[in-house]
Amino acid sequence: MDSSQGTGDYLAQAVALAVENVRSSGGPFGAIVVMADGRQFAGVNRVTANLDPTAHAEVTAIRNACQGVGSFDLSGATLYSSCEPCPMCLASSLWARIGRVYFAADRHDAADAGFDDALFYEYFAPGNDGALMPVAQAGPSAGTPVDPFDEWRANAARIDY
Repeated sequence: MDSSQGTGDYLAQAVALAVENVRSSGGPFGAIVVMADGRQFAGVNRVTANLDPTAHAEVTAIRNACQGVGSFDLSGATLYSSCEPCPMCLASSLWARIGRVYFAADRHDAADAGFDDALFYEYFAPGNDGALMPVAQAGPSAGTPVDPFDEWRANAARIDY
C-alpha cells in the first residue's frame, strides 16, 4: 500500500489482519505501525498460539517496527489497531514514543466478544485499592552487593532511553 493511504485505509488493513489471524488460530486483533517515512510493520494477536500473554497485536507490531527500523524509538510513527488498545498496549506505545494511535472497534465491542479488559482499566483508575493484584515495594536480602541503578549510572557505554 502506498503513502497516500488515510486513517480509514490503515484501519481497514488492521481489521483485515485481525480477520485473517482468526482464520490462522489467533485472536481477533491486528495492528500496523506506520513510520513517518511510510514504512509499515504489522502485528497480530498470538496470545494463545504462542502461549504469551504479551503477544497482543499492538505489541507485536511495535516489536516488528523496532526490529525493522533498528531502534526502540518510534517517534513520529502512528499505530493503527483493529480495536482499542488495552492498558499494556497503550503503555507499550508510550514507551516506543508512538506519536498517535487510531483504533476501529472499542473496548465495549471487545467485551461483547468475550475480551473484557474493564478490570485492567479500573486497576489504573484513581482510588483503586489494588485488590486485583497487590503491588508493594520490598527490599532485597541483606548483603545484596550491587545496586543496579549505581551500576547503570557508572556504565559509560549505556544507551539512555
